Amino acid sequence: MRFGVLDQTPVRPGSTPVEALGESVRLAQHVEALGFDRYWLAEHHGGQALAGPAPEILTARIASATSTLRVGTGGVMLMHYSPFKVAEQFRVLEALFPGRIDLGIGRAPGADGHTTAALGYGNAVGADYFAAKVADLQAWLTDGTPHTQALSTVPCGPKTPSAPELWLLGSTDQSAQLAAHLGLRFAFAHFIAPDHAAAILKLYRDRFRPSPTLAAPYSSLGVFALCADTPREAAALARCRDLWRQRLMQGEAGPWPTIEEAERILGTDSPAGGAHAIAGTPGVVRSRLSALLEETGADHCSVITITPEHEQRELSYQRLAEAFSLKAEAA
Repeated sequence: MRFGVLDQTPVRPGSTPVEALGESVRLAQHVEALGFDRYWLAEHHGGQALAGPAPEILTARIASATSTLRVGTGGVMLMHYSPFKVAEQFRVLEALFPGRIDLGIGRAPGADGHTTAALGYGNAVGADYFAAKVADLQAWLTDGTPHTQALSTVPCGPKTPSAPELWLLGSTDQSAQLAAHLGLRFAFAHFIAPDHAAAILKLYRDRFRPSPTLAAPYSSLGVFALCADTPREAAALARCRDLWRQRLMQGEAGPWPTIEEAERILGTDSPAGGAHAIAGTPGVVRSRLSALLEETGADHCSVITITPEHEQRELSYQRLAEAFSLKAEAA
């Protein structure tokens, strides 16, 4: 099993978005040395806790600071953008970093309603055209014929010997079926919809149709996981996410909580992590994560870890790498 990182570029308590961006670069270098194989950047707008509104730009920065990682987006929220422009951006990235670029795309807005309106300013089409946009993007990345007939003769460059790997991200059967229909790689967000992971990934495999770029189904499972040296520390870190998630569900996308804040509000006896996260000592995380990957049949795992302090985050990925005996690739 191979493991990657899904980085939402969190802003630590008392920190700034500028510092968070720098920490993403350092974390990528850290996990590359540990043996993780992919590093994906998320797209979020308008909140205080996550500092990643432009993952395509951060992809270029991190690819330039690493040498073996595949780097890309998890993902670009395609409903806001022209698939032609996205294809151009990622063909440029592929030209600069050949064989190392992933383009993950998602259907969700990654923002509240007002911010979504700002992102869509001047956009003639919306989310209803998502499937057509994905098909057009797939064609423009691989020199195929776009789905939209009026654009079928528009060339996309720069020309490159290889193409970025295109992934469809999602947490619903609708996304799984679209990925299967188009013959795309599929990344399922377990951290959003944990109860449906096995059924939806099975649906993707059952419905998969080979495409010119992918002969057989290939999936990644996005999991929020925390490794710590003691159960107590793992639970304390998981409660920070529990509190942040609770506030997010109430429409309060505020900063990431501290351990002290989470314990003051949630207490220290409440269960931590729930179904949306795997938290514990390295042995516990290895056991639970291995069982989940076997149950779902995923081919790959993308791990999200957010902690109040950057050093805790680096240590969590280090403990996970040790638990699964990951080894870095030679440059």
